[in-house]
Amino acid sequence: MPMNEQTIRYGHSHDALAAMIAKWAEGSEDVSTPLPDLSFFRRTRPTEPDVCLVEPALLVVAQGAKQMFVGGAPHRYDPSGFLITSLEIPGQTQIIEASEERPCLGLVLKLDQRMLAEMVARNVTPPPSHAKERSSVAVGTMTSDLLAPLERLVALLDDPEALPVLAPLIRQEIHFRLLRSDQGDRLWSFVAAGSPNQRILALLNWMKLNYAEPLRVDDLAARAQMSSSTFHQHFRELTTMSPLKYQKWLRLNEARQLMLNDHLDAASAAFQVGYESPSQFSREYSRLFGNPPKKDIDQLRLDVAI
Repeated sequence: MPMNEQTIRYGHSHDALAAMIAKWAEGSEDVSTPLPDLSFFRRTRPTEPDVCLVEPALLVVAQGAKQMFVGGAPHRYDPSGFLITSLEIPGQTQIIEASEERPCLGLVLKLDQRMLAEMVARNVTPPPSHAKERSSVAVGTMTSDLLAPLERLVALLDDPEALPVLAPLIRQEIHFRLLRSDQGDRLWSFVAAGSPNQRILALLNWMKLNYAEPLRVDDLAARAQMSSSTFHQHFRELTTMSPLKYQKWLRLNEARQLMLNDHLDAASAAFQVGYESPSQFSREYSRLFGNPPKKDIDQLRLDVAI
């Protein structure tokens, strides 16, 4: 993709963005905003890797440094770059640089894949000039042309009357700048109609709605319009796991939400998401989240209360 934007050097030109985020996130770690797809984070010390849900999003650090682990591979990002994620997959997040004096400050903007797809369909940006990217997570180079609309979007939060009018336009500009960034080819490959990555993305969305049903890899391959061997290769390259392991991850995450939000006990949650054995559910839950279901949910509720 063409990219003429000026590269942002580490630690430079992010002061305004960091100050605005600091104002919104004062005294908190994670903060939602009047824009449902925009949130802020603030951490005052380095952390160990923590299990998280990786959603299609743009992640920007205005001060400090973080890294994301997907499939065991680290992706470090700081003010000189941004992290782009294209699929909903499991990962781990870690704060690397943070202190009370200089907390790690940043934002998460969920990507509108329909908006990206419409831009690609209208040939707003040309198709990739080389092989399509198959990794769903990558770090790109921050540029002044991308940083500027991000700053304007955050500043707009202080103008509630202008927010519903101008925020959609600024979000559209951000998505356009991403397609023109050094990660534009990667995004293009996930939203272009009929591309292998787009077919896998569509299948993942289908699996999210049908996680409780028994699945056969051959049936999934047919739904993605691929041979079984090609499907398995593409799926693993994008998600870093097999289709059945991804289904297990969907089930365990949904069960966690059912126990946390709907107050189901572990056995009831297990059956509802498709498990036949509560003991197997408990073992696999502990392996993913580090604690048995009840202990994990009790800790989550304690963290929220604090």
